[in-house]
Amino acid sequence: MVIKPKIRGFICTNAHPVGCEASVLEQIEYVKSQGSVDCPKNVLVIGCSTGYGLASRITAAFGAGANTLGVCFEKEPSERKTATAGWYNTAAFHKAAKQANLYCKTLNGDAFSDAMKAQVIDLIKQDLGTVDAVIYSLASPRRTDPKTGETYNSQLKPIGKQYTTKTFDTSKEIVHEVTLDPATQDDIDNTVKVMGGEDWELWMQALSEAGVLAKGCTTTAYTYIGKELTWPIYGHATIGKAKEDLDRAAAMINQQYQELDVSAYVSSLKAVVTQASSAIPVMPLYISLMFKVMKEEGCHEGVIEQIYGLFNNLLFAQDPQLDEAKRLRMDTVETRDEIQEKIKQRWAVVNSENFSELGDYTGYHLDFLKLFGFGFESVDYEQDVSPLAEWV
Repeated sequence: MVIKPKIRGFICTNAHPVGCEASVLEQIEYVKSQGSVDCPKNVLVIGCSTGYGLASRITAAFGAGANTLGVCFEKEPSERKTATAGWYNTAAFHKAAKQANLYCKTLNGDAFSDAMKAQVIDLIKQDLGTVDAVIYSLASPRRTDPKTGETYNSQLKPIGKQYTTKTFDTSKEIVHEVTLDPATQDDIDNTVKVMGGEDWELWMQALSEAGVLAKGCTTTAYTYIGKELTWPIYGHATIGKAKEDLDRAAAMINQQYQELDVSAYVSSLKAVVTQASSAIPVMPLYISLMFKVMKEEGCHEGVIEQIYGLFNNLLFAQDPQLDEAKRLRMDTVETRDEIQEKIKQRWAVVNSENFSELGDYTGYHLDFLKLFGFGFESVDYEQDVSPLAEWV
């Protein structure tokens, strides 16, 4: 079939297998061009198929020759329908890893479940013995608690009072105001249940009790903190409360597994275009303005550059520099006062008429398309391709 993007609102409902492979190979080439990374050799990536999780797997494998075991939740293709982008990304990663004689296996299913944790543990025992790095990079709107069976749904809401701000409608391509009602306590609690640190703790507990955590294991969960423009919907909102819970979880993991000398960190990364960030009000507008400013300043970075820098300079460093909350910070350029001031100046005057001049929506939209394998110059999108792809 000839596959063209089917965009509905802030999501794309299909993906291009050849384009997804081009995306993976582009990231692999970047890592190889930067040189080797001093990364552990047995790496578990929970949430491995897109965004920062995929970049983590690529960096570990092609920057350090690591054995990687991945967990994701992706939909496979049929003869009439494409798979999700994460399925094609994983197929492309497997293909490249096999060609490079690198160990890789991926389990597809609910990472929140006890059953998936048990499957992963069995595979570690069978193939690796132990893991010495655990990357937690899950992004999901809902979670079923494996202990109670109750399903929780996250909410994107401000806390305390109603919030009105500018946003960019990606389907109509207009700047307009949006008003968000404040969260209830149930909204906050549910969001913490889905996006907080509980599941990260359960993974570490299961791995430890099974005896598959190596001594000196390093683990991290990814977060975004942002600054004043995004705080009302991110840092100081329901998502922010969930992200604060990651800090609590990191402290608990460090305390609980002292005998194993486990190092747990929350890593704050810069804002990029992901399937998750596209759904958050304010973020498409903020990211477009931020892209324009950072590209003009020559300091823009994408997903793979951020993760390579994190692995190379902070996460696996002997004595990594931490902020006051004991987090690793890869977002310090984005949050620099002079960068934020330039974004704020544009935010104050941006409207539908001057948006293309003040922001980089072209770059934002291209990054969005590339999430699903579209927009790569090397790919002929008029060509008839099979949607079928397997994880070899």
